[in-house]
Amino acid sequence: MSVGMSRPRETHAADVRADRGPDGESAPADGEGTGPAEDTVASGIDPDDFPDGLVIADRTGRVICFNAAAARITAVPGAAALGRPLEHVLPLEDLKGRRWWALTDPYGGLATRVGQPERNLLLPGGREVLVAARYVREYPTGPVRRLVISLRGTEARRRTERSHAELIAIVAHELRSPLTSVKGFTATLLAKWERFTDDQKRLMLETVDADANRVTRLIAELLDISRIDSGRLELRRQPVDLSAAVERHVQALTASGQAPDRFLVRTRQPLPAVWADPDKVDQVLGNLLENAVRHGEGTVTIEVAPAPAKSDEKGTAVTVSDEGPGIPEESMGRVFTRFWRGSKRGGTGLGLYIVKGIVEAHGGTITVGRGPGGGAEFRFILPVGAPAYLK
Repeated sequence: MSVGMSRPRETHAADVRADRGPDGESAPADGEGTGPAEDTVASGIDPDDFPDGLVIADRTGRVICFNAAAARITAVPGAAALGRPLEHVLPLEDLKGRRWWALTDPYGGLATRVGQPERNLLLPGGREVLVAARYVREYPTGPVRRLVISLRGTEARRRTERSHAELIAIVAHELRSPLTSVKGFTATLLAKWERFTDDQKRLMLETVDADANRVTRLIAELLDISRIDSGRLELRRQPVDLSAAVERHVQALTASGQAPDRFLVRTRQPLPAVWADPDKVDQVLGNLLENAVRHGEGTVTIEVAPAPAKSDEKGTAVTVSDEGPGIPEESMGRVFTRFWRGSKRGGTGLGLYIVKGIVEAHGGTITVGRGPGGGAEFRFILPVGAPAYLK
């Protein structure tokens, strides 16, 4: 339902006339300006184009604009809303059951008020809705000429709250195990130091060190998520040799016990000189290779080759694939979301979300698919970029 300026009827934004009020009276004289509904029409914008609910009441408190989103959110037909008193169309209550319009009194309250901040209110039946209001006055501290209300559903906020709650639960779970281990071994060593041999002490301290590294890695992941979500991920660009970085990671994995013949590295020269943050690139490579080793099977193939990046810019592509069962087709759209886990072999489910954030912060892209050997295949492309001092 779109804007109407007379008695309740089926109408469209284009039907609004700036020279008539809701009861057929003359519109405000020069100096008062046009109302938000008229401004919207004059600018060629249909109120139904707004993603949020838009409700506008005139100086008498009667509804003169009730867009399609407002009708959807409140389940009140637009034709039934236009021309009626605002408090009847939107009988809002706060979470304590108090009538909101009587409580805020926009037309008769303090003349210095300019609006109401967004807050959770209740529609009839107990449905929650996010409501914000702006008072359009004829002049500062003057009477209210228009009351503009925005309405939003609470679904997006609830999804965010659930995501935060899930993050807290996972972090608590992931921290509990290593901290319990650290506490147990250190308490045992302090209490019975003389009873253990040097080999036993070394084993306990190595376990403590590994668990401390696990906690440190988790904290680093949380900081990365915070920076990615807020757009504050800092990049210290330097020339990066992606082929050498891949070889270094493979050597580290073989040194930690993986069979050398499990890895196949292919490099196609010449590679363009990529300017990137070497630490962040190491984080991306480490996560993808660790995933391939932990969740995949057979040979892990890493291919480094020149490739076009976005906007036909030159870049380097790195493809990591394995010969395991792969990722189910129905799950590929969720691989780079928070908390996605390909198996029950541990992990926080945050690594690939961070990988995507790092690659995109470099202006690159990352995709997932099925490799030639049937397993998962991750491919990311980093553009050539530019040094930090040229940014």
